[in-house]
Amino acid sequence: MAEADHGTPAPGKNARTDAGERTNPDRTGPGWGRAVVIGGGYAGLLAARVLADHFTEVLVLERDTVDRTTGAHPSAPQSYHAHAMMARGARTLELLFPGLRAELEQLGAPVYDYGERISFLLPTGFAVRATTGVRIQSFTRDELERRIRGRVLDLAPVRLLGGARVSGLGRGPDGRIDQVHYWIGAGGKQAVSADLVVDASGRTTSIDDWLGEAGLPVSAKSTVKARITYTTMVFDRTPEEKDYDLAYQMTFAPAVRRGGAMLAVEHGRWVCSLFGFEQHPPTDPDGFLDYARSLDNPRLAEQIARRGRHDALHRYTNPGSVWRLHHRNPGWPEGLIAIGDALCVFNPVYGQGLTVPAIEAEALGSLLRRRSTGTGPTGLSREYLRAAAGIIKAPWSLSTTSDLMWNPTGRPLAARFAHWYNQQVFWLARHDADVWTRFVKVVNMTAPSSLLMRPSVLAKVARQALTRRPDPPAADGPPAHA
Repeated sequence: MAEADHGTPAPGKNARTDAGERTNPDRTGPGWGRAVVIGGGYAGLLAARVLADHFTEVLVLERDTVDRTTGAHPSAPQSYHAHAMMARGARTLELLFPGLRAELEQLGAPVYDYGERISFLLPTGFAVRATTGVRIQSFTRDELERRIRGRVLDLAPVRLLGGARVSGLGRGPDGRIDQVHYWIGAGGKQAVSADLVVDASGRTTSIDDWLGEAGLPVSAKSTVKARITYTTMVFDRTPEEKDYDLAYQMTFAPAVRRGGAMLAVEHGRWVCSLFGFEQHPPTDPDGFLDYARSLDNPRLAEQIARRGRHDALHRYTNPGSVWRLHHRNPGWPEGLIAIGDALCVFNPVYGQGLTVPAIEAEALGSLLRRRSTGTGPTGLSREYLRAAAGIIKAPWSLSTTSDLMWNPTGRPLAARFAHWYNQQVFWLARHDADVWTRFVKVVNMTAPSSLLMRPSVLAKVARQALTRRPDPPAADGPPAHA
C-alpha cells in the first residue's frame, strides 16, 4: 500500500488541484498538519472551509470527478430538488463566506421577508401575510454548492482529489485514527496520514464498515421512518410580477399526504418539488401538472401551467430520518468526527438539511479556535460530537415528532401532545401575525421552540382550543404588518 504524497505547496506559490490554478490568500492559525475530509459535497466543503484556518493542509477526497464548476453531484440525487436555507443557516454561511448572499442575488436569487412574499398553506388554511423580520433567500442547491466550492478551492491549504473512493481507516499505536485508505483510478489502494479525519460522505456513509474493520464498535442509530417521495421540475419564470417568491403546501399527518414547494431561484427560474407521503408524484410533465392541480394551494399549478421550457424531471424517495449517535459511542476513536448527513439525515420536507451542517461547521471552527494556542486537535472528537448533538437535538425533535404521527400505532404521548399543540398554532397563524412570526423564527432556527410556549401564546392556544371559531381559512391576500 502506497503512502500518498499530498504535501503543502511551497510558500509563495499557488496551490494546484485538478480544479486548476487557485489564488493563495492569507490564512490564520498555527498549522496543525493535515486534515482529511471524506466527501466534497456541501457539508464537506463547509468542513474544509473552517479546517483551512487551522491546518497546513486540508485534503478533500471526493468520489465523483468534480472541479470548481461542478454543482449538484450525480451521486447525490437529493441535490436536484427544492432546498430551503433557513435564516440561521444563511447567517452562518455569510460569516463563513462573506458576500455570498449578494453574489447569489446578482444572479437573480431573491432575498425577501419570510412572511411577506410567501404563499404558505398550513393544514388549517393560508398563513397571514405579515412582516416577520426574518429574511431568507431562495436558490438552487446546484448554484449554492458551485459558488461555495469555488471559494473553498481558492483557500491555499485545500486540495481536492476527485475520483477517490475511501475504503477504510487506519489506527495508530495510541488507538486514534491517523490514516485514510482509498482507491483512485487504476493506481491501486493508497493511504494518506491525517491528524484529523472528517466523515462528510453523506447519507450513504460506510462509517459502520470502517469502524468495524478498524476493530471499533459501531455507533447506535435513532431512526424515524417517514417515506416521502419528491419529484422536481425546474422551469422558466414568466415576466409578470407576482406577490410571492415562494409558494408552499405542507404535509401534515395523518390527513394531508400531498404537498409541494415552489421557489423563485437564480436566472429567472422556478424550482418546484411536489411530494407525497407514500405517494409518488409523476415524472412526466402532464402528470406532474395534474398532481399539482390536486393540491389546495393553486399557485404551484398556476405557474407550472405557464411554463415555456423546463429541465428534466427528477424523483427521489427519502425513507426517513437517521441520527448516528456517535457522541454516545464509548469506543469512539480520537481523530475522527462527522458532519452533515453522515451524522444526521433529516426528512427533507422540514428544510433543515442545509442549515444544520452550517451550524456544525461553525461549532467546529469555534472549538479549533479555542485550541489555537496550544493543544491542537487532541481531544477534539468527543467535544465536537457532543456539541453537534446539542445542535441536532432541537431540529430532530421538531421533525421527528411530526413524522411519528404517520404511524397509526405506537404514537408516544409527547408526540401526540406536540402534534395537537402545533395544530392549534396553525389555526392561530391564519390571522394572528404575532403567533405566525414566532413560528417563523422557530422554524428558521433564529429562536428556540420555547418562543411558542410563552404565556401569551399558551393563553391564545387555550382560548383557541375551547372556543375555535368556525370562520373559513384566511385568504392568501396582501401583506399585513405585525
